[in-house]
Amino acid sequence: MSEDDERIIIGRGTWIDKLASEMVEREKQLGRDTSLLKVESGLGASGIPHIGSLGDAVRAFGVKLALEDMGYKSELIAYSDDLDGLRKIPEGLPSWLEEHIGKPVSLIPDPFGTHESYGMHMSSILLDGLDKLGIKYKFQRARDTYQQGLLKNQIHTILTNSERIGRQIEEMVGQEKYQKFLPYYPVCAKCSRLYTAQSYEYDSDRMVVKYRCVDTEIGSRMLKGCGHEGEADITKDLGKLAWKVEFAARWHAFDIRFEAYGKDIMDSVKVNDWVSDEILKHPHPHHVKYEMFLDKGGKKISKSAGNVVTSQKWFRYGTPKSMLLLLYKRISGARELGFEDIPALMDEYNELEDIYFGKIKLDNEAKLVKSKGIYEYVNLLNPPKAAPTHVNFRLLIELCRIYKDDRTSKVIKKMVEYGAIKNPEPHIEELITLAGNYADDFEEQETGEIQIDDSVKTALRKLVDILSADNEPEDLQNTIYNIAKENNVAPKDFFMALYKIILGATRGPKIGPFITDIGPKKVAQTISKHI
Repeated sequence: MSEDDERIIIGRGTWIDKLASEMVEREKQLGRDTSLLKVESGLGASGIPHIGSLGDAVRAFGVKLALEDMGYKSELIAYSDDLDGLRKIPEGLPSWLEEHIGKPVSLIPDPFGTHESYGMHMSSILLDGLDKLGIKYKFQRARDTYQQGLLKNQIHTILTNSERIGRQIEEMVGQEKYQKFLPYYPVCAKCSRLYTAQSYEYDSDRMVVKYRCVDTEIGSRMLKGCGHEGEADITKDLGKLAWKVEFAARWHAFDIRFEAYGKDIMDSVKVNDWVSDEILKHPHPHHVKYEMFLDKGGKKISKSAGNVVTSQKWFRYGTPKSMLLLLYKRISGARELGFEDIPALMDEYNELEDIYFGKIKLDNEAKLVKSKGIYEYVNLLNPPKAAPTHVNFRLLIELCRIYKDDRTSKVIKKMVEYGAIKNPEPHIEELITLAGNYADDFEEQETGEIQIDDSVKTALRKLVDILSADNEPEDLQNTIYNIAKENNVAPKDFFMALYKIILGATRGPKIGPFITDIGPKKVAQTISKHI
């Protein structure tokens, strides 16, 4: 690629624009109608939805926005797989759910007693997160989809080609079971379980499958079948296609042109692409593979494990914009994620806003365009006309640690004293509430490793000695300034080092009074960890 090619900026300069552009180009090459370009996101309903589940829909919505920005009409379908069977009980949920293992989650009672089923409760958590983020979608339930026969033609075509599909699945991914039975699971009419009801014959004239309910291995456990033998009508009875073919049926039925996927279902996507292209004669959608979010221990964040980072918990500590920034910054690369990432994302959003409104200058044109583009997508392509007053979120957290009673008024008073704000504003009060929640719920965090040169370290050691003493200097601000000068360190570099150590930022309030408010000895301990 030439340097000129590398400088070509697509749309607003983000990965979202590039993806939408590639998708449109592919549609043109396929010669398909582009009057409505539908994108899809699958919503898992078998466990507590985490940010990874939410991210799939948020990113698909970003592609929808980019397509509309290019002049195309687009729609996001949020498909809830509420016919999926419950494989294990998510941590923290009642043990009585054990009797419902293997049943579709839309047939299991809601353990919280607030929705018609377990599946709708889990879906509602995810939809609530999307609503709070401002994501617009068309909600489609699997249960309705199958009961209304919306996939009946696709199911019929797939079942009449089941032998060919079974051979192809073995050839592509080494899985032999679909040569033994059909890639369709009825819900057993007697025990209501899904995976134990193995369909072995399809009557194409009557559009019914014959099945028997047998012992089946689910994950690492054996699930007992009830022995019932029966028939299920694919046009109206409850049942679902196996994952290896269901995506293809949905893509065809709903005319989906884009769907992202996680690397954990790569094999299923590979097979579904083939089924869509070769069996249903519907070119598979444009894809992008995204990496998974990991917890801070490097493990995959799981709906069934106890390491779930939900949008509801996130919004206790951070704004919807901070989450959108997390999801729109990039799509590739596995990322460790925890609530401790929120302060950095809150301040990073402010920095992007300053770039967008020209308060921070960038010399690199491509980086400037991309930064502005990400900011626009985080604001769902409807950015504000002017930037609100910014406050350093880590500064608010530190002040909230100091002031617990009458917190909002005291923190605002202190911010005015620091010159960080001129007057109280509603959005600052909201930020103080978030910062207060964070300060109350989390221990103080150490800032990451900071590069400090030797002359600055020498000056910091002198400051630590003074801050550790019982008698505090009358004018700490002036003392800090003099320590810098005496050690041939530019005061601004010394102050910046202190801001990085205390706040993880390059600037902040007047440093002397701020250290006095936090507590000199406490700050001395924090500085000591970096020198």
